[in-house]
Amino acid sequence: MKQKTLISTVAVSTIGAGVVTSYWLKDKTNRQKVKGLIGRMKSEISKITNKKQLDSFPVDKAGNPDSKDIEDNKMVSEGSMYPVQYYDKKKK
Repeated sequence: MKQKTLISTVAVSTIGAGVVTSYWLKDKTNRQKVKGLIGRMKSEISKITNKKQLDSFPVDKAGNPDSKDIEDNKMVSEGSMYPVQYYDKKKK
């Protein structure tokens, strides 16, 4: 019973929002306002996502390792032990 009530409430709300939106967007100036708002939101979102990608994925040295960075070279030469351990577990 609760699920049917929830579904019908969501359906009525969606239909109501659609009717109000279509009535409000009949006016050309309102449509232009919405288009401008959506354009600004897209540009802000793209700025934020590009900044987050740059901040969260630093690849300054990718493909160009420094030969004087001994710790980095040591880590690369050791390699990852995860595949070896995984293979050993599967073998046992």
